[in-house]
Amino acid sequence: MDVLVIGAGVGGLAVARGLLAAGHRVRVYEQAPAPRVSGKAVLIWSNGTAVLNDLGVGLDGVGTRIDRIDALTADGRLRTSMDIAHAAGRYGFPTKAIPRRHLQERLADGLPDGLVRYGMSCQSVTQDEGRVTATFGDGTTATGDLLIGADGHHSAVRRQLWGDGVVQPATFGTWQGLSPIDIDITDTHRHIMITGREGACGLFPAGDGMLQWWFDVRWSPTEPRPTSPLAELRRRFGHWGSPVPEVLAGASEDDLDFFGHHWNKVRRMWGEGRITLLGDAAHTMPPTLGQGANQTLEDAWVLGRELARDGDDPAVRLRAYEKARYPHISLVSRLARRNPANWRIPPMLGRLLPETTQTAMLARFSNRLNAPAARSL
Repeated sequence: MDVLVIGAGVGGLAVARGLLAAGHRVRVYEQAPAPRVSGKAVLIWSNGTAVLNDLGVGLDGVGTRIDRIDALTADGRLRTSMDIAHAAGRYGFPTKAIPRRHLQERLADGLPDGLVRYGMSCQSVTQDEGRVTATFGDGTTATGDLLIGADGHHSAVRRQLWGDGVVQPATFGTWQGLSPIDIDITDTHRHIMITGREGACGLFPAGDGMLQWWFDVRWSPTEPRPTSPLAELRRRFGHWGSPVPEVLAGASEDDLDFFGHHWNKVRRMWGEGRITLLGDAAHTMPPTLGQGANQTLEDAWVLGRELARDGDDPAVRLRAYEKARYPHISLVSRLARRNPANWRIPPMLGRLLPETTQTAMLARFSNRLNAPAARSL
């Protein structure tokens, strides 16, 4: 089949790899003028590394492995711990922290030259009984057998299918950075989550001496941004226990990015006819589970599996993909919206429970997210 993919992010490149390997013709259209090299680090959990492995994408030599998550109070007391290496041992795929640009590079490695056309902003999509046509900002068009909207949170393809106003703001926003901050955690395989009255903080090493850090704060789209965001973060969080003050002291304004959390209710059917959606275009969610890129990779894998089946009308296979993904992604989306990253086990209870018990409790939650793709592969 001749497949058009709108968007060359993680989802667009992943689904292109899978479909090319299955013998389909693929063309990818990206509105950015060039390959994206910005962005902070992401966590690729066992489910994500399982999909990448099946797509022939290795993460050796980039990022760093994450073996445990420690949840702390604002004054540095341990709430609970989770042994992430447990999932790696069970499913055979580790959790890794990796700068997004390195993930993009690995996904693009080996793809045919010219596969992605940059500077192509999709304006509309139309279809008849057997073909789909995309129209771009420069007036050109492309026609294929199927079209996959992998164009993210602001998806033009979703807007064509669902209309406006579907994606809603959530109640938190994130200030984040990826910085060469030389503190103890930067050279470990440990992820720290810290919560307090002022918000939440997360820290994990991302390889090559880089530390991914972020602060979640209450947010509304109508609120003005602070003129000096780093000074505001230092005022709000600087009294927290170590290593938060050290991180804030080592950060700079140039490191900072901000994004408000958004979500949309996951639909049972995402597409129509020979058009479907993938990743954030279909299921925008807050980043509280660290599952955005991972669920996008699962989408790409399941879609590739469905399109590899013979005998059905392609539109039937797209609906089978959406049906297969709905139960799992709707669960993940609901959990992310409820902000489980800020769930708090009281420190006293954390001290009374043995670490093995805490790990088992949190691993059961984690495995609800990680198991499907890792098991399937």
